[in-house]
Amino acid sequence: MTTPLRIGIAGLGTVGGGVVKIIQKHGKLLAQRGGAGFEITAVSARSRNKNRDFDVSAYAWEDDPVAMSRRDDVDVVIEAMGGEDGPAKAAVETALAAGKHVVTANKAMLAHHGQAMVELAEANSACLRYEAAVAGGIPCVKALGEGLAANGMTRVMGVLNGTCNYILTTMEKTGADYADVLHDAQQLGYAEADPSFDVGGIDAAHKLALMASLAFGTKVDFEGVKTEGIDRVSLEDITHAADMGYRVKLLGVARMHDHGLEQRMQPCLVPVSSSIGVLDGVTNMVVCEGDFVGQTVFTGPGAGEGPTASAIVADLVDIARGVRTPAFGVPAKDLVAANRATSLTPTAYYLRLALKDQPGVLAQVTDALGKSGVSIEQMHQNANGGPGATVLIVTHETTRDALDEALTAFEASENCLAPPVSLRIETV
Repeated sequence: MTTPLRIGIAGLGTVGGGVVKIIQKHGKLLAQRGGAGFEITAVSARSRNKNRDFDVSAYAWEDDPVAMSRRDDVDVVIEAMGGEDGPAKAAVETALAAGKHVVTANKAMLAHHGQAMVELAEANSACLRYEAAVAGGIPCVKALGEGLAANGMTRVMGVLNGTCNYILTTMEKTGADYADVLHDAQQLGYAEADPSFDVGGIDAAHKLALMASLAFGTKVDFEGVKTEGIDRVSLEDITHAADMGYRVKLLGVARMHDHGLEQRMQPCLVPVSSSIGVLDGVTNMVVCEGDFVGQTVFTGPGAGEGPTASAIVADLVDIARGVRTPAFGVPAKDLVAANRATSLTPTAYYLRLALKDQPGVLAQVTDALGKSGVSIEQMHQNANGGPGATVLIVTHETTRDALDEALTAFEASENCLAPPVSLRIETV
């Protein structure tokens, strides 16, 4: 391509504004790397008169992002509005139907409509790219789709939400409880006023669903992600985990079995010395495992203006170069419906039990576990100074079904003072 790549940007908030700044600052460099100039021709946002720290006066303004997608002087639409439906979805669909390329950071939209959108893109010889939708500035989409293309992927996993990682690591370091650290995260801008998408694991689950599709050649199946947030992780569990050599992380894991695709986003214990265990603050990490390459690890900023805009512009450079790889690694017609795994991979578990502190109770616990085929690797008992005691157990590798059977049987006992807490221990 020698003629300039003409760009329309829908959304001029943090991400869209970052894209404008990069193109304005690095126009010459991008032209050298992409083989063509980058020209912003049109923009669209909610407010034309908002005070911004970048200049858009030279670009055509459209109040309606769909109208911008229809413009004859736009070759590529950058969707930076967000939202799984509404104007974002309409603008993307309009662009793809017209044969225009689309770059988006919208993981929610792709998690819910990804298959239909890639089919629309391919039917109209358009390119749909979304590096910025997964782990911000970390180039994990490109790594899975291109750099690791020679491999049959065996597992992808990662810490995919910086807000959750900040909360968990800060609780461990400061001894503050969940509510206080969440409030601090909101004050620092790491968490939204309504943090439910982040702390509930939904944001990270969207990203995991996209990675799983790309890694395993399946249609995006967000509904198949077993999702649990961090709001029920207590400081007590974080402290006990640290004492036993583990850290608690909101960890996304996807792997393919003979009996189906396993996808889960949930708090897990990981060894403190592991690559994921040492991860602090708002940083993200993605781990990809292939049958020939083994394990590769990518780490970096998972959100924010600069990292996310950087990923969007990297996709623009590929489009300018003429790169036309399928959005999910293989043509849309070859993506198969995910056969959801009916059970999770066997693993060790951390258990915290609140028990009556009296003779025979501990034997009752071990008996319930033993009858379900669950063996104990280590066990600690802490007296609470009252009628109760806390018992911490790390099991040997077992199935979730066997563990649930044992816990259900014991929870019905009068010696159990509170619902048992159980967390997977993930090998990384």
